[in-house]
Amino acid sequence: MESALKPFRVLAYIVGVMLLVLCVAMVLRYGFGIVGISKIVAPIHGFLYMIYLVTVMNLGMKARWSWPYMLGIMLGGTVPFLSFYIERRVTSRVHAALAAAAA
Repeated sequence: MESALKPFRVLAYIVGVMLLVLCVAMVLRYGFGIVGISKIVAPIHGFLYMIYLVTVMNLGMKARWSWPYMLGIMLGGTVPFLSFYIERRVTSRVHAALAAAAA
């Protein structure tokens, strides 16, 4: 389970940062008419989000999470700043499960 946690953590941060960059790009696009940035950032965020979904599935299967819990974690990459919060919660939950399994 520890081997699946690190890729999840890395991608949670990357997807969170890319989502914030995408929000700025959308403001520039629809507020100021600057289209170029959003055309670059949107597909990159989408691709990274798909990889994030795979890492959540990997971690969720190894940790034996329920499907509704995994879906909630997956949606964390769609709301700005939420992925950072979810990453902290998931990390502490996995560490607690590992400590309980070791004891």
